[in-house]
Amino acid sequence: MLVDTRPKTFDELIRISGLSHGTDVWLNNAQSLIEEGTIKLEDAICCRDDIMIYLIKEGLPPQKAFKIMEFVRKGKPSKDPEGWKKHEETMREYNIPEWYIGSCKKIKYMFPKAHAAAYVTNAFRIAWFKVHIPKAYYAAYFTIRADAFDSDIMCHGVERVKNKMKEIELAGKAATKKDQDTYGVLEIVLEMYERGLKFLPINLYESDAVKFKVEEEGILPPLNSIPGLGTVAAQGIQDARKDGEFMSIDDMKIRAKVGKSVVEILTNAGCLDGMSQSNQMSLFA
Repeated sequence: MLVDTRPKTFDELIRISGLSHGTDVWLNNAQSLIEEGTIKLEDAICCRDDIMIYLIKEGLPPQKAFKIMEFVRKGKPSKDPEGWKKHEETMREYNIPEWYIGSCKKIKYMFPKAHAAAYVTNAFRIAWFKVHIPKAYYAAYFTIRADAFDSDIMCHGVERVKNKMKEIELAGKAATKKDQDTYGVLEIVLEMYERGLKFLPINLYESDAVKFKVEEEGILPPLNSIPGLGTVAAQGIQDARKDGEFMSIDDMKIRAKVGKSVVEILTNAGCLDGMSQSNQMSLFA
């Protein structure tokens, strides 16, 4: 749709939102009229409000224009042919073009312009951050949308990301739902890497329990992005470290209320490097 219409203004983005959310508004309707050169995007019926506003501008009384809009946006031309004939006659009385009448007749459902404007406004804000403050965008995206984020795969450079994507692609239809979700996140991670951004190593004291943090040198993943480390355990570690650094692994286990499996996960992730097992001193250390 974007390729076909080549939008250049905010108004055109709203129109495209209306077209994409309607039924039989774009396909076999506005798309064909634009491709044939009959109309431009700015002339197409995109949102339900467009009908009433256009008809009033062409001279129809507001009440009649409103009734036609309501009839069309509910898809009634195909359900109530007799009722539609009366509306067609009214529009022809005011010299409404045949392409416009034919376009109305095909519509099954239309999106309200206020909804389209709200969607586009929100998307435009997100797009602004993605272009101008990318670290903030990716940190927010991974925190809110990326449930399938796996630091073991995604935080170690482009090659590991590409290899995992290729592995999922080769699986084809045999790919699990989890693999499909992971692939979607991998695409965003790859995009981030290609834009020159990077992930910082997960840090036992600096990483948040659940949120990706924006740092000067890159994006710091949360503790719960480590495979196998749940949110409850991550939150326990975050709460426990408020009282100061852990004296040892045993001290962390007691204060954070985590078990042996969490310790193994943190050790494998490199988060416990340099930390002794116990508070007790060894005579031979």
